[in-house]
Amino acid sequence: MELTERKKRILRAIIESYIATAEPVGSKAVAQLAGLDVSSATIRNEMADLTEMGLLEQPHTSAGRIPSATGYRLYVNELMGEHRLSMQETQRINDALEMKMEELDRVIDRAGKVLSKISDYPVFSMTEVKDVVTVRRYDLLMVEENAFIAVVMTDTSVVKNKIIRIPDGLSDPQLQMLSTILNSSFTGLSRDQMRQALGKMADHSTPGAFRLISMVVEFAIEVLGDLRRQTVRTAGITHLLEHPEYKSLDKAKPLMQYLSNDDESAALPALFGGNQGMNILIGPENVSEAFRDTSVVMASYDIGDNMRGVIGVVGPTRMDYAKVTARLSYFADSLTRMFGKGEQPALPNAEDTEE
Repeated sequence: MELTERKKRILRAIIESYIATAEPVGSKAVAQLAGLDVSSATIRNEMADLTEMGLLEQPHTSAGRIPSATGYRLYVNELMGEHRLSMQETQRINDALEMKMEELDRVIDRAGKVLSKISDYPVFSMTEVKDVVTVRRYDLLMVEENAFIAVVMTDTSVVKNKIIRIPDGLSDPQLQMLSTILNSSFTGLSRDQMRQALGKMADHSTPGAFRLISMVVEFAIEVLGDLRRQTVRTAGITHLLEHPEYKSLDKAKPLMQYLSNDDESAALPALFGGNQGMNILIGPENVSEAFRDTSVVMASYDIGDNMRGVIGVVGPTRMDYAKVTARLSYFADSLTRMFGKGEQPALPNAEDTEE
């Protein structure tokens, strides 16, 4: 779709004004925002042309114009300027990611909450499910004479723990011996292989030792089973109510229910398809009916071990795409570097100002 330079400036001015105010934009405001030295009549004619081209809409006869989904798409593809993150934004992102590398699920949860708070939009995140997940390491920590904590770390860097209570006392040397057996015999195995190994061990272990081993191994099998289910985490769903488009609970409720329902939100990753990097779906471009009047911006990141994740922002089509894509891109790059190399990225060329 070819546009004159003047039409581009007018369209950009209308979209950015509507993003900021959620109010239809008139010709007088466009003249000031676009910096055009032409009459209001000329601008009205250009706005009429843009409306005829399907890039703008006129909600009421006497009202100004608002962008259409097609207009937003052209803006995102051709007209949107690059948003530079402030030092405050980059620092908040880095602070959110300063956690132990192996705690994948906690890092993703915290990253989503911070991104939602910064952007004022709901955020969803998910990690790709591997066909086979195994245990990388067991750690056993004595709590008291009759209880210890079993810590299971998977080869996907997920860490889970459970307090295991036993009727008889357990000494530190016994706990160390148990840890040695678990790490030598029950790592790098699928769930079925772990069950087979456990069955063989029953024949040449004392009843007391086998009971302890089986309690930890059964916990590990449970952890691996949970990881086979696709998990979508959401944060900041109530941020929808802060935007004019969702002031009406009738409008907001279906989308909020969709995002908070585990079964339905599990379909979110399907929106991303097989694309790598950044992806923006505007209004009707979304395949799910719940997102027909909504935009979804998503970015993928590498976790390592040939796995990747997706983190995305959900909001009205009047979303500030430049800011959202800048923040999302930095988040995804940060997560990739954290999981890939155990380090945070260098600060970008950010403005030393707050929002």
